[in-house]
Amino acid sequence: SGEEAAADRDYLRRLGVAGFAAANIMLLSVSVWSGGGGDMSPALKGLFHWLSALIAMPAVVYAGQPFFRSARAALAAGRVNMDVPISLGVTLATAMSVYQTIRGSEQVYFDAAVTLLFFLLVGRALDNHVRTRAAGAAANLLGLRSSFATVVEAGGTTRRVASDALSAGMQLLTAAGERFAADGRVVAGRSEIDESLITGETRPRTVAVGDLVYAGTINLGQPVTIEAVATHERTLVAEIARLMSAAEQGRARYVRLADRAARLYAPAVHALSLATFLGWLALGFGWEPALTAAIAVLIITCPCALALAVPAVQVAATSRLFARGVLVKSPDALERIAEIDMVAFDKTGTLTIGEPRLPAGADVADTVLARAAALAGLSRHPYARAVVEAARGRALAVPPAGEVKEAAGLGLALAGSDGEERLGSARWCGVDAGPEASLWYRPAKGPAAPIPLEDQIRSDAAAVTRALAADALVVEPVGDGRAVR
Repeated sequence: SGEEAAADRDYLRRLGVAGFAAANIMLLSVSVWSGGGGDMSPALKGLFHWLSALIAMPAVVYAGQPFFRSARAALAAGRVNMDVPISLGVTLATAMSVYQTIRGSEQVYFDAAVTLLFFLLVGRALDNHVRTRAAGAAANLLGLRSSFATVVEAGGTTRRVASDALSAGMQLLTAAGERFAADGRVVAGRSEIDESLITGETRPRTVAVGDLVYAGTINLGQPVTIEAVATHERTLVAEIARLMSAAEQGRARYVRLADRAARLYAPAVHALSLATFLGWLALGFGWEPALTAAIAVLIITCPCALALAVPAVQVAATSRLFARGVLVKSPDALERIAEIDMVAFDKTGTLTIGEPRLPAGADVADTVLARAAALAGLSRHPYARAVVEAARGRALAVPPAGEVKEAAGLGLALAGSDGEERLGSARWCGVDAGPEASLWYRPAKGPAAPIPLEDQIRSDAAAVTRALAADALVVEPVGDGRAVR
């Protein structure tokens, strides 16, 4: 969404400022320390320190805002988190370095403060990038909802309205090929709908009066009228998108564990730093060396490894999976993969291609296939499209059919001078017994002919299931899935 993308750009800008400042301050620091043998005059060293201060102070103020805001919010809530010692250490290191620059001392640490911010921002930017990339899935899901709907008024008139202006109880007319704009019950008409958005099943479902349909699904057959029961943000697809967004914005288990540890870790770090400061004073050192040592404790104990390692691993792993067509929605999914002991496959679109096709070598005459394709030419049903593709694959001449009528859940019919041709289920074509087939074609005169269609198994399905079984995982089909060995 726009907010996640804006946050992504904001982190990148702050990261760029911190990196640019750290690189330039480091160059000045190398010049100062390499000239410490006496080749560089004190005035020139002081100039380099002031240049470092002029670079570091605005960079720290700008680049450190994410940590400062988080620390301030935690303290306002009466608790501490990892950002509290980070903010304290960076602020004290910068302030102490400015004080030492004013005094003309050599003990300045602008490079340490800005470099620390740079590396911590790398982790924050990577973590936010993962969230932004995954959040697009929920936004894409919501984008599949219809933006407009046709409302049927009491007098039978219709009007087009925006989908976010709908309310429960309205009657909505959905034409063939349109997406439903709301969850509702069918009050008039009969059709077939594509619910793959909701269920993942590519086979259409027949709906009639009283059946429930969901926003975002596609009407494949005849126009139907529904009475809305849930609209806009209360639809099933909106609820799924919210669940996805909640999962994407969650935190991985080990990151949550680190946050819980911070409740003890941060106070312990603060206590250790204070003890260091008091200990150095007790040993007779001045407040400046004591404060410098205390600041060093805060910076050294900063959890840089955790802040960098977890986001870096998540970005690397999720990017590799995304390139292979796998979207990681939950931040702890990578951790839970190591604990699974069973893999269950719903065959539609997983072990199979998800598109019905005429098997190679199927015993279907060219004349039968050509006439069936003529009837199926204008239908959106997956079986009808499969017949048309099979006819094209054989390079058959498919003449355009006339007024083809489609009966939802049954099939297609074309009336002619010799009688009626039909394409559809066995019952629709008057077949009481015969070979099992997905479709039947019945000519105007003569017996019906079967047209077998199947959802082809993916070429790598067997290799995948064997590889999973070799890793001591139980592999099981679910629903009407078939085992692949």
